[in-house]
Amino acid sequence: MNPKAISRVVVTGATGNVGTSLVRILADEPRVGSVLGLARRRPGIDLPGVEWAEVDLSREGDEPLLARHVADADAVVHLAWRFQPTHDPVETWRSNVLGSVRVFDAVAAARVPVLVHASSVGAYSPGPPGGAPVSEAWPTHGWPGAAYTREKSYLERVLDTFERDHPTTRVVRMRPAFLFKEESASEQRRIFAGRFFPGMLMRPELLPLMPEFDGLRFQVMHTEDAADAYRRALLRDVRGPFNLAAEPALDAATLGELFGARPVRVPAGAVRGALSAAWHLRLAPASPGLFDAVRHIPLLATERARRELEWEPSHSSLDALEAFLRGVRAGAGDDTAPLAGHRVG
Repeated sequence: MNPKAISRVVVTGATGNVGTSLVRILADEPRVGSVLGLARRRPGIDLPGVEWAEVDLSREGDEPLLARHVADADAVVHLAWRFQPTHDPVETWRSNVLGSVRVFDAVAAARVPVLVHASSVGAYSPGPPGGAPVSEAWPTHGWPGAAYTREKSYLERVLDTFERDHPTTRVVRMRPAFLFKEESASEQRRIFAGRFFPGMLMRPELLPLMPEFDGLRFQVMHTEDAADAYRRALLRDVRGPFNLAAEPALDAATLGELFGARPVRVPAGAVRGALSAAWHLRLAPASPGLFDAVRHIPLLATERARRELEWEPSHSSLDALEAFLRGVRAGAGDDTAPLAGHRVG
């Protein structure tokens, strides 16, 4: 699988967590001729060989505009996604599912040779007893109680049909663990903890105890490593799904070491109840359904990505989480609407 050149890559969601990392990597990639970043709002980022255009994938009527942007593409990377509002799953369905279908339809109409789609660990069904890591063959039925996992799973079915109907398009599905970098920390604080959560609280000396409950074991990775995997998938003759994750898997003991905190056993139901109350009172944006999903997602085996993409993460999961914590405390961000930095506290 020798790397090959690509003249023009179109990236949706190019101003988000993964998008900003990917466009920067592609701007420095000599085998990529040019990049067009699509987003709802034009960013302040200026990179050689990168153009920007405004498109709202959730808006009916923007299909002709989207079609023009992908008409001359050699590859489309679809990253666009909205996590909020969690209280309005119809709104996220319009953006995430119907918006994705519009992208897939545009790719099919233009006969774009390559489509790389951002799926997720959240697309997977609950993992096996014992918690053994799963391969890409594990079922992708998601967790029914969270909009995020339902939507990621549904799009896996849409792509099944797309691949059947358009066999000449090389479709790649990236299924990463949770992605963190310093520049995305302010956005992720707003998404999961709320706009007014003080970043100064994310300091080891202020967290003497670490809650430990059943199902608290998950994987994270640095966004730059995920972007590198996307770059490799674009340039190699591969197709199908790829799991992406870094080591080690995180649990209460590992998090306790990171924060210098002592794990304390608490019932998962108590944690969920507190989160549910805060969510219903609109004090916390993360839904209890998402909490349930995180407790049930499987660990990922990444042998296929390491073998076929010759990919290896350059950051550990602890590196990624430490970068996120630095960013939260400092109010780090980037010159895009989604990643705008803001320090609270």
